[in-house]
Amino acid sequence: MNILIVEDEVAAVARMRKMLVEIDPTINVVADVATVQEAVEWIRTNPAPDLAFFDVQLADGESFAIFRSVEAAFPVVFVTAFDEHALKAFRVNAVDYLLKPLKRSELAEAILRAKNLRVVRDHGSLAKAGEPGERQVPVKRFLIRYGDHFKLVEPSQIAYIHSLQKNTFLRTHEGRDLPLEESLDRLEKQLDPARFIRLNRQIIVELGSIKELLAYSKSRVKVVLDPPYGDDAIVSSERSAEFKRWLAGE
Repeated sequence: MNILIVEDEVAAVARMRKMLVEIDPTINVVADVATVQEAVEWIRTNPAPDLAFFDVQLADGESFAIFRSVEAAFPVVFVTAFDEHALKAFRVNAVDYLLKPLKRSELAEAILRAKNLRVVRDHGSLAKAGEPGERQVPVKRFLIRYGDHFKLVEPSQIAYIHSLQKNTFLRTHEGRDLPLEESLDRLEKQLDPARFIRLNRQIIVELGSIKELLAYSKSRVKVVLDPPYGDDAIVSSERSAEFKRWLAGE
């Protein structure tokens, strides 16, 4: 995996290089540059890396200026000591936004996310907008804030979305719960209907999270999920027929 580092602090570059090698010894840092101008020139004259880490505040300005000068055709993770730039970061399609001091676990998550995006891209899993004869997969990125952290979650990372005591949570395939501000009713309309379905008033599930189906009553089904769901995930009677058609791919 080829990685570009855009950072003006020598110590921060050295620390990131060390952590990257510890996370994955096959990672190749193709360059580290310290200014907006150097980054623009490097991107213009070199093959696109697989991933880039950008500090926000550089010696000659904010790294967002890079995107106004050159197209960055690769995933970017912003690393900064300040959280107020998060919305700007996600407007330029950042895959993550990490706060300093950088944690190894968060750096590893960002690398895994970039790898997953590359797999999706290389295998053509996402239909192109406007391409005839193909369903366009809805693209919805969830910008989630918890404490002083921001996370960008792609639909491919979601196992299910559930409500608990009038709050909404997204559970990833790794079993992590993240808070959402939107209701299940709104979220249901924003997700790919080929991959996600509403079971009842409390939960929307992704196809790959279904581990087992059990008969619950004459017309109802109990869905066993992975990662486990605390309450019984029962398909409501009014949704039972739709659920069976969905499973059959109709």
